[in-house]
Amino acid sequence: MVDDRAFARRLGLIVAVGTATRLAIWAARWNRQLSLNDSFYYSVQASELAHGHLYVEPFTRFHGAEHPPLTSTLMAAVSWMDDPVRWQRSITVLCGIATIACIGLLAKAIAGPRVGLVAAALAVVYPNLWMNDGLVMSESVSTLAVVIALLALWRAMEQPGTRRWAWCGVAIGVATLSRSELVLLVPIGAALLVAAARRPSCVAAGPRRDRGREALRAGVVLVAAAALTLAPWVVFNLVRFERPVLLTTNDGTTLAGAYCPQAFGGPSLGGWSILCLSNDDQLLEPSVRSAVRRADATRFLGDHWAELPKVVGARVLRTVDLYGLHDLVFQDVGEERWRWASWAGISSFWIMAPAAAFGLSRLERRARWLLLAPVVVVAVATVVFYGAHRIRSSAEPTVVIGAAVALVALRDRLRSSPRHAGTGAGTEAVRRSGAVRRSGTAA
Repeated sequence: MVDDRAFARRLGLIVAVGTATRLAIWAARWNRQLSLNDSFYYSVQASELAHGHLYVEPFTRFHGAEHPPLTSTLMAAVSWMDDPVRWQRSITVLCGIATIACIGLLAKAIAGPRVGLVAAALAVVYPNLWMNDGLVMSESVSTLAVVIALLALWRAMEQPGTRRWAWCGVAIGVATLSRSELVLLVPIGAALLVAAARRPSCVAAGPRRDRGREALRAGVVLVAAAALTLAPWVVFNLVRFERPVLLTTNDGTTLAGAYCPQAFGGPSLGGWSILCLSNDDQLLEPSVRSAVRRADATRFLGDHWAELPKVVGARVLRTVDLYGLHDLVFQDVGEERWRWASWAGISSFWIMAPAAAFGLSRLERRARWLLLAPVVVVAVATVVFYGAHRIRSSAEPTVVIGAAVALVALRDRLRSSPRHAGTGAGTEAVRRSGAVRRSGTAA
């Protein structure tokens, strides 16, 4: 039995170890210059924000919405000095540290304190989490935002109420401002709340309670809160670009790099290639540029429709590290991840993913679907766009928590073996591990 005080103390020690590792990563990147990739965009936009220029593109001075605003906005707070890149890296380091703690809290809420501690420990060492920390990129920010959104959803599913439903919408809206595909969590989260609100045990007592109406209200509140959270950015975009823009102008660029000859064959099959982007449209206004690239991708797809099943299959296999490994590592290195860390992430995913699948199968249905929500988002983004480690980043907390459940279950099974039967610990361990499947909690 691990009480709340003991859990907090042990989680604090784990986070302290994680802080030391993340600070070491920060130090290792201290003098590293940015490459001309997305990190350059985030860095320049953050610096421009710090000096009073609202969301502009590097070089062109056009209005900028190539990516959602959360990452550059957070980095703007430390971007007012002459050499801001080192301090911009600190933002993703801090997000990585916070992610360790939040994964521990989410796992505890879902499957008990032992799973929470194991999940936090795995988050410290799992390469696919820490390799993003210290980059001037969005992955560490969005991963933290996803975990917070899942934690808000779980608490609202356990104890429904208007305030909790609204906070779920706000959390998902904020997550969407870090990675635009996370907007898919809005309908998924609403569906989870609707299902939870219809359960008799989660509805306020009283024979006259209309469960259907209560469930509908839960979904409406979440969607409304998410929409209000996103509204300032969406309205800002609608009034400043030549063509309608909601979240980003990046859809055209992403589609153009994913629907082109290089991504439909060769070593980049199922991936994304910068070679597909034309230099002829660089000086176009961003919303117009996005529309041109979107049209190019649509025409290419129309001419190569028969090849799409092969490409989608390659995208899925790339996302789960079963195809195109050298190209995946090449992309990671181009985004300033260490080559050895990328390979370590691939090999650790081969171990963690099967364990996570087993662990998720042991959870009660509501908990399992909650953790699968970001997996659904990743699957949709992979099929529609391309397969890459960046696309998968939103699902990494699910991998960690699922693997933690599996490890605790394995430990319980080993303790319940005949060798430990005389201690009485095995029987109690089996009872506790079984509770994970029945109620989603463990002592």
